[in-house]
Amino acid sequence: MALPERTAVVLLSGGLDSATALAVARWQGYSCHALTVSYGQRHEVEMAAATRVARALGTAGHKTITLNLRLFGGSALTADIPVPHGRGLDSMANDIPATYVPARNTIFLSLTLGLAEVAGASDIFIGVNALDYSGYPDCRPEFIDAFQTMATLATKAGVEGRPIRINTPLQYMTKADIAKEADRLGLDAGISWSCYDPTPDGKHCGLCDSCRLRSKGFAEAGLVDPTIYAVQPPKA
Repeated sequence: MALPERTAVVLLSGGLDSATALAVARWQGYSCHALTVSYGQRHEVEMAAATRVARALGTAGHKTITLNLRLFGGSALTADIPVPHGRGLDSMANDIPATYVPARNTIFLSLTLGLAEVAGASDIFIGVNALDYSGYPDCRPEFIDAFQTMATLATKAGVEGRPIRINTPLQYMTKADIAKEADRLGLDAGISWSCYDPTPDGKHCGLCDSCRLRSKGFAEAGLVDPTIYAVQPPKA
């Protein structure tokens, strides 16, 4: 007898990490609903990337919710604060950058949790990783573990003994590992978007943290980087 298809909700930004997380969930046999949040981010071009990824990977549904975090500001992605360019790799690993959006993953996972309950999903997938992660506190395993506890306590499903699981398949991967996983799963990484500070003509800037980590990942994986950069990211 065939097992019933499992359902998951995937938090899909349109970046390489979230696209790969969706590809992993599909490979594991889940019927996936994608959730994208338009939060007033500087790099709104990633919204189109999320749509491309959802279509390419065949989601059961793709919802976009609008939430204007520009009302709060406090980040280079949601306020008139310059996006850092040219930070060293050590700084990326140890300092919380200006592109940190206060409580972003807490907010986004809460929305994803609500959709998961309504959709009858047993699982949530999010593409956080704790290695090449630009210093964001809400990408750490400790945060995910704490959210899992909260999600179990806060939901009808959890109280009834059917806790919704938070899956982080990229948690301990480097960007090179993620690039390799995307390649293994047949994901066209060129349809994803990573840059925090896009150029007016729609290119990755090549100098922000996200561009540098993306470029570094493809190089270390020995894969061709399909990204079009305005400036080729430095190698160190």
